[in-house]
Amino acid sequence: MSKQYTPEEIQKAHEVLYNEGIKMRYQVAGKEYVDKSLAAASDPFRKPMQEYVAEACWGWTWARPGLELKTRSFLNIAMLCAQNRGTELATHVKGALNNGATAEEIREVILQAATYCGMPAGIEGFRVAGRAVEEWEAGQGRKV
Repeated sequence: MSKQYTPEEIQKAHEVLYNEGIKMRYQVAGKEYVDKSLAAASDPFRKPMQEYVAEACWGWTWARPGLELKTRSFLNIAMLCAQNRGTELATHVKGALNNGATAEEIREVILQAATYCGMPAGIEGFRVAGRAVEEWEAGQGRKV
């Protein structure tokens, strides 16, 4: 039989995942983006979604061993390109650059995705990623 956890133990587990998730999210997406996202969703309706994202995506999946952060970024770029999720794609392109990826590597990931997901997805992916790379470069004060 499995152990029954107290509400306090469950809350502590959520806190650990949330805190680790926020730490990872800051590392990948950057403080400005994360702070803005958290502030925009601080109301009682949207806050649980931000907590879920921090715990599940960032505190559990992104923090796992087995793949480098850059590889995780490439996977997300390909999947978000395929799903035509421009806002999140831009965030993860910048995150990939923060994780040490080059613009050339990101370009190749999107070309690969376009081959299997379709040209419209690839073309839109290039539009979004191109802007994201330019914004990231401007924020860094340099060219990639």
